[in-house]
Amino acid sequence: MFVSSVTNNLDAKGRISVPANFRTQCASVGFEGIVLWPSLDGAYLEGGDQSILRHYQDMLDQMDMYDPGREALELVIFGESETLTFDSTGRVSLPAKFREYAGLDGKVTFVGRGRKFEIWDEGAHEARRTELKARALANRHRMKPV
Repeated sequence: MFVSSVTNNLDAKGRISVPANFRTQCASVGFEGIVLWPSLDGAYLEGGDQSILRHYQDMLDQMDMYDPGREALELVIFGESETLTFDSTGRVSLPAKFREYAGLDGKVTFVGRGRKFEIWDEGAHEARRTELKARALANRHRMKPV
């Protein structure tokens, strides 16, 4: 699972070091890289290892083959995804279209979300963090034991 939050520097060429524990997670499923796509929910990126795409495909397979919603989700998730491999130092090169979409320049924060992770501009993530903590506190009673 992808856990923790780590802030790293994006260099002038668009390269960024992926947190070591995220790289370890990706390697555990046999892939030395990450998959990224622009989030549907805001100006940030979502990503994961290859297994997240299989998980999304399994969920999409529950929808009717000709459902227009399924088609839209497939095109946005799979059609806009990029597979990025790690260089020898554990960095990836973020495509310019992703950097522009998420407003990434300078400090970039990786945020673990279990099966997936998010990549945010550090300032945007910090502004969001306070709101999320309040929402988590208000909703913690909804978590049920398994």
